[in-house]
Amino acid sequence: MTDKFNSHTAGLSSPPANLIAVTPSDDTDLPMASRCINVSGGGAVRVTTIHGDTATLFVAAGVVFPIRAQRIHATDTTATGIVVMY
Repeated sequence: MTDKFNSHTAGLSSPPANLIAVTPSDDTDLPMASRCINVSGGGAVRVTTIHGDTATLFVAAGVVFPIRAQRIHATDTTATGIVVMY
């Protein structure tokens, strides 16, 4: 595979290069802060941001939702197929 952009520094406006499927947890932080999240089944996602704010957000299926999250909570999360990108 050729990556014409591998010599460029990635920034927050760059597309994410890494993806991880998430199992929501009220006790465990993500291994890496997200840049955005995506869900396959829309619904509520309870998050804690990297600055410690916690809220329940609605995320539509298939939409990339930009948020710097450190935790995706199980409680109050109804969305399914959650993937974080960073």
